[in-house]
Amino acid sequence: MVKVEAKNINMQKNADSGQIFRFNRINEEEYELIAGNKLLYIKEVKSEDGKVLDYELNCTEDEYLTVWKHFFDLDTDYNNFIKNIPPEDIFLNEAVKYSEGIHILHQDKWEMLISFIISQRKSIPAIKTSVEKLCRAFGKEIAYEKYAFPTPKQLAGAQLSELESCSLGYRAAYIYESARLVASGKFDLDKLDKLKDDELLKELMKLKGVGVKVANCVALFAYHRIGAFPIDVWIDRIIQAYYKGKFPLERYRGYAGVIQQYMFFYGRDKSRRLFD
Repeated sequence: MVKVEAKNINMQKNADSGQIFRFNRINEEEYELIAGNKLLYIKEVKSEDGKVLDYELNCTEDEYLTVWKHFFDLDTDYNNFIKNIPPEDIFLNEAVKYSEGIHILHQDKWEMLISFIISQRKSIPAIKTSVEKLCRAFGKEIAYEKYAFPTPKQLAGAQLSELESCSLGYRAAYIYESARLVASGKFDLDKLDKLKDDELLKELMKLKGVGVKVANCVALFAYHRIGAFPIDVWIDRIIQAYYKGKFPLERYRGYAGVIQQYMFFYGRDKSRRLFD
């Protein structure tokens, strides 16, 4: 068991942040996280008045140091990303305060590629449902009724009709082709690590079903290119409503993706008040 101070990260906000689809609260004080072929349970440790003080991770110290500390990006001081926000930007200052504790997680490249191909024109609950169906159908069972995310080879061996049965719709064909390209080595996700941000986006967009938004999501959440700035319907609404259609990206060059997460989380959760 490893303890992580709650002042360093907010697990609930990260689970709900829209960047991860297999991280869920399972009861009043526990979370379940499946990342690739790793299963982690996290328990909240609360004060008498109900404030979360710490998180207990059910892993060894070695696994924490080699896997989860990096996964949760716990060595990064996120206060450094908010220093340049001008006080007159009321929306963004509110967003930062509301989203405190969200980190950009270090997630698996293959899992993020497929998850964000699935994400097109789907709500987060629908994305989670499709991802889980895919894992149950093709992933390895790593604990009772708990399944790893399927490997490229496992998905490459699937029939298109089998993929379609996972509620993937037109995205099944994109996944079908990507699995074969990655499994065969014709498209090497790891080799893209060495590319500059703009080159990385161009390479990702060579895959069917990967447009500008999906490529930016994969760059941000899989390659940890925190300068990437995905624009979905929520971000577009915010930019139109609060920035007259033009967000000052240059101000946040190099870490705009962190700012995007704050905007997304706050804008989505407060959508009724903001846009009704």
